[in-house]
Amino acid sequence: MQIERTDTGDIMSQAVLHGDMIYLSGQVSSDSNDVAGQTKGVLDKIDALLSRLGVQKTRVLSATIYLADISTFSEMNEVWKKWVPVGATPARTTVGAKLAMPEFLVEITIVACR
Repeated sequence: MQIERTDTGDIMSQAVLHGDMIYLSGQVSSDSNDVAGQTKGVLDKIDALLSRLGVQKTRVLSATIYLADISTFSEMNEVWKKWVPVGATPARTTVGAKLAMPEFLVEITIVACR
């Protein structure tokens, strides 16, 4: 089965496609200083990547959400609930984690299918 990589750089690809499976790299945003704003920015990036790949967000199978401060869980979740399609919520894990740069408050990885 062929593997296709998109937006490949020196250390990662933004997406890897293998058969009907789509793996998005962790998406971050520094457009805001709060977790709600960054969550919206990240989800906008995910929407754009999925759209470029011709995939609707109802095809998202799982999400892993990393929060720099787990106490911001409810703020992130309010934005998430507005984004996720009713009746098509993916499997999801949310963890507190030290992210790559201090300005990043949230990072989200997605697995979807065509």
